[in-house]
Amino acid sequence: MHSTYSYPKFDAPRAPELDAAPGTAHRPVVVVGAGPVGLSVAIDLAQRGQPVLLLDDDDTVSVGSRGLCYAKRTLEILDRLGCGQPVVDKGVTWNVGRTFLDTEEVFNFDLLPEAGHERPGMVNLQQYYLEEYLVARARELPGLEMRFRHKVTQVEPHGAGATLQVETPHGAFTLACDWLVVCDGARSPIRCLLGHDIEGRIFQDRFLIADVVMKADFPAERWFWFDPPFHRGQSVLLHREADNVWRIDFQLGWDADPDEERKPERVIPRIRAMLGDERPFELEWVSVYTFQCRRMTSFRHGRVLFAGDSAHQVSPFGARGANSGIQDADNLGWKLAAVLRGHAPDTLLDSYHAERAFAADENLLNSTRSTDFITPKSAMSRRFRNAVLGLAREHAFARALVNSGRLSVPATLGSSDLVTPDRPGEDFEGWMLPGAPMDDAPVAVDGQPTWLLRQIADGDFTLLVFGDAPVVLPDDLPVPVGLRRVQRPGSAAAAGDLIDTEGHLTRRYDGRPGTVYLLRPDQHVAARWRAFDLEALRAALRRSLALQ
Repeated sequence: MHSTYSYPKFDAPRAPELDAAPGTAHRPVVVVGAGPVGLSVAIDLAQRGQPVLLLDDDDTVSVGSRGLCYAKRTLEILDRLGCGQPVVDKGVTWNVGRTFLDTEEVFNFDLLPEAGHERPGMVNLQQYYLEEYLVARARELPGLEMRFRHKVTQVEPHGAGATLQVETPHGAFTLACDWLVVCDGARSPIRCLLGHDIEGRIFQDRFLIADVVMKADFPAERWFWFDPPFHRGQSVLLHREADNVWRIDFQLGWDADPDEERKPERVIPRIRAMLGDERPFELEWVSVYTFQCRRMTSFRHGRVLFAGDSAHQVSPFGARGANSGIQDADNLGWKLAAVLRGHAPDTLLDSYHAERAFAADENLLNSTRSTDFITPKSAMSRRFRNAVLGLAREHAFARALVNSGRLSVPATLGSSDLVTPDRPGEDFEGWMLPGAPMDDAPVAVDGQPTWLLRQIADGDFTLLVFGDAPVVLPDDLPVPVGLRRVQRPGSAAAAGDLIDTEGHLTRRYDGRPGTVYLLRPDQHVAARWRAFDLEALRAALRRSLALQ
């Protein structure tokens, strides 16, 4: 097979623990798994000044495109982690998706119909590039140590953390840690070692993924076919990637033999039927997968925390796997750092499970519905699906029912115990309610154009104040809180104030003069008021940190 990518080989020098006195090796935080989720957790903690050791049993990045589509919210998180720009620069930006029945378009969508956002609705990029950029960023952080070819073979949890047995090419050693973050993928050897459950559905269908190198002038859009002439009775998905690579997913059915279907002599005729004999192409990577929609009952087990595919798995249609995993990291990092700093009790980490299990359930519901629509398992379901597709050609109500994969959106955490509800009588327009992830907006600071989320990225809580209402933040708040003011163009502005150059910020946040937003370190709204109230702020901070 042809390859457009040169896989790096990471060094695995002798571990210093092998030469230390037995029982002395200890780390505050160990993260297992150097995929996108584990790297994101480790980088987030290191950026917050927390020392972290990252272990991985391999010595290169992942093979194949795998987690391909990175949604707007994930790109914003990657910006905060210091590697969003290379992902956008290298990846393929797209916002439009089209769904076809046979050869006729029956439905389309635009992920970003509204102006005034720095990041696009979606960027396609092979996972190995994302991991490469994350590894490069990790190497810039002094408190983050990465160890490759370090395989965790035993885990013994206890009240003060966990004790690990680690195998390396040079020998094995014992390592104690206060906190263990498990990001070792869908098969999760550590989850299996500990005997933790993962429950849900495994769907009786298989899909073939083929990464194909070819030159084509197809637009950078998501194309999904039901019952196309080149693959009758099944469905097909086409995505563009970087380096003239195209990802094609073919539905195979449950009876397909995965080993046989991976063989080039089986794959190439399928692709030729789709593209025509005249278009040259080369295979880069082939895989066969089964839909799964499952999650652990709890993402927290004492001082062992699970994130990403080790905690929850969804079908790939909807781009919910890698995106939700990176959002797990976004939720976990600030909370674990707050506990390590002594700003919050370890019960704050119960909210990691509560909030991210809520998001996982939302993803699982959407993924299950998509899977049931794409691969109906009963005659009634198939008749419904086919009727919807037939009606969608001419009727808008039916287009809304077409489900070729509802795409990833971040969860709004309005039901979280950490979130402070609006006060009675304080009405707000729009969708920036408590628990919502922040919307971006263009602003200017000291005469320079920039973006709101880049100004709310320092890792602390932030108080966003609209106008010149007097606000004094005392030194005895439970945690440090930054203060940023929003001013309208032409008004008197102090150094560092955010000038709402196009009015998007004021409109999206219904920012009447005097309005105040408390923003969490993960850029979710913690609370909001129509006027500054110090005691209300104290209460909201305590609530956000599980101090009450």
